[in-house]
Amino acid sequence: MVDNASHDDSVPAIRAAFPQVQLIASERNLGFGAGNNAALRAMGFANAPSPAEALPQAVYFLNSDTRTHPGATRTLFEALFHLPDAGVVGARLTYGDGSFQHSAFAFPGLAQLWFDLLPAPARLAETRLNGRYPRAQYAGEAPFPVGHTLGATMLMRREVIQQTSGFDERFHLYAEEVDWSWRIQQAGWQIYCVPRAHVTHLGGQSTGQVRPQSTLNLWESRLRLFDKHYPNWKNRLARQIIRLGMRRKSRAAEQDATLDSETRAALIAAYHQIIARSYVHA
Repeated sequence: MVDNASHDDSVPAIRAAFPQVQLIASERNLGFGAGNNAALRAMGFANAPSPAEALPQAVYFLNSDTRTHPGATRTLFEALFHLPDAGVVGARLTYGDGSFQHSAFAFPGLAQLWFDLLPAPARLAETRLNGRYPRAQYAGEAPFPVGHTLGATMLMRREVIQQTSGFDERFHLYAEEVDWSWRIQQAGWQIYCVPRAHVTHLGGQSTGQVRPQSTLNLWESRLRLFDKHYPNWKNRLARQIIRLGMRRKSRAAEQDATLDSETRAALIAAYHQIIARSYVHA
C-alpha cells in the first residue's frame, strides 16, 4: 500500500491494523501515476528485467471509490487470460445510484475535443464520433475491444507492465490511463471491456460544480497527452479548438450569476492559463 502523504493518522492506523501489509509512506503526494509506480517497484517491476516467477501474473488497478460486485474480479482475470491478445481488461461500471456509466472510450480525437468544448448536435453525443461505445455492447455478454478503459478498473498482464514501464509520472493527475493504454496498444496488445464484470464507481458523476484547479489540472494533462501522441498537424488543430473553447467558457463564466465573485475570478484565470499553455509545446 502506498500512502500519498496523508495528513491524518492513516499511516499508524494501517500499521497497527494490518501489520502484514507492506506500507510505503511517501512524504509528498506523488500523484496517481507515481504512487502506483511505487507499488509496482515494490512488487519487483523495475527497469532491470525480473524473472517472471518473481512477479505477479497480473496486477489490478482498482480505484478506492469503487464497490466490486460478486464474481467481478474472477471474471476479469479469466477474460484477461482467455483472450490471447488481451493486455488489459476493465469492468462494466455503474454509478452509485445504479445508473449507466461509460466504462471505456476510444482514444481522444478532434471530434471528442469539439464535443467537450464547443456546440455540437446532442444526438451525436453518445456515438463513436464522441468516443463512446454503444450501450448495447455493455448490456451484452461478450468482451469488446476498446481504446482505453476508465482508470477505475484496469487488470493488466505482467508482460504488459514489463514492456511498457508503468504510468508516465509527468501526468500528475488525469489522462494517465489514457497515455498508458495508448502505449500498450502501440506495443501490440489489445484492451477490452468485460460487461459481465460489474463494478460500482462511486466517483466520476458530475456534480455540476466546476473547480478551477481541477479544470487547470485536467487541461494541462490533456495538452501533454496531445503533445505526446498527436502528429504536429493534429496537435496544432487541437490547440486551436482548446483556445476557442476556453474563450467561450470564460465569456460564459463572466455571465454566470450562480458563481460567487471569487470562484468566477478563479475560473476565468484558469481558462486564461490554459489558453497561455496551449501556445507552449512540451
